Amino acid sequence: MFIHRRPRWRLSENRVTPESVYQGRRAVLAALGLGGAALGLAGLGAAWPEGEAGAAPFEAPIAPPPPRNPAFADAGRPPTPERIAARYNNFYEFGSHKQIHARAQALVVDPWTIVIDGLVDKPFEIGFEDLLARMPIEERIVRHRCVEAWSMVVPWIGFPLAELVRLAAPRAEARHVRFETVLDPEAMPGQRQSWYPWPYVEGLTLAEATNPLAFMVTGAYGKTLHKQFGAPLRLHLPWKYGFKSIKSIRRISFVKERPVSFWETLQPDEYGFWANVNPDVPHRRWSQADERDIATGDRIPTRLFNGYAEEVAHLYAGMPQQGRDLWF
Repeated sequence: MFIHRRPRWRLSENRVTPESVYQGRRAVLAALGLGGAALGLAGLGAAWPEGEAGAAPFEAPIAPPPPRNPAFADAGRPPTPERIAARYNNFYEFGSHKQIHARAQALVVDPWTIVIDGLVDKPFEIGFEDLLARMPIEERIVRHRCVEAWSMVVPWIGFPLAELVRLAAPRAEARHVRFETVLDPEAMPGQRQSWYPWPYVEGLTLAEATNPLAFMVTGAYGKTLHKQFGAPLRLHLPWKYGFKSIKSIRRISFVKERPVSFWETLQPDEYGFWANVNPDVPHRRWSQADERDIATGDRIPTRLFNGYAEEVAHLYAGMPQQGRDLWF
């Protein structure tokens, strides 16, 4: 018998935008001819559906919409409005300021191929659309916490990272997953800055990668993924700080040795491999005890593992703080 246990972070449905409103907006877009037929038009620069000019190019609604995973129907506070979340982004490949959404539209995402290699029996390359066809696509409303102490809630669309691990079939000696972003300095001016260790690299243990919370993002807000969010494929780990969520992924490698990430290479005393959200461990330059909601400006007490401790704390059980390599 299947028993659905209400996740501890989930609150009542009245805290989330009603589906009738959400779907009603879809219907309006469909009536305007922006449904499934518009999938090939993503990023052409039309205004926001709300009519707010200068925000970011319009991305095509996904039709039919993917099912929402009932275990992630409520993140504890309302989703951040799209017009805010899509204009407040860290994407150092396009610059170190938050308002890089316009510059990020130079990113070419079609065609897009992902390389799967390393300790797998059969390394392969797969086109993004072919990968989507083999994955169980769903929507999840989850919290996002930046190491800079701001946060948001996003209705991501994508698939569990564990499904991609299953497809890759890593060998027994594989212990970690290494992610690498696209290297395209012509489209990404930040990659022309030689003091950064491009391309962006991030890593996880295989246990972290196969945890049900680890999610490969392919869309957001019912649409194909905005380029400034890291189109067409990014990682999201709701219990970790946002710098662990690598964007525009081009290569995924299964390796034995622990990868050294982009930010760990730059500032190993501030951005360790084991960095997880922890309100009791401050960053070297600021407190992590609370966070700023970018939609409301409210200061919110930070929760251990961003409130997902029940799901992921066992991954780090028995590991001494010293061995965690700056577990924030």
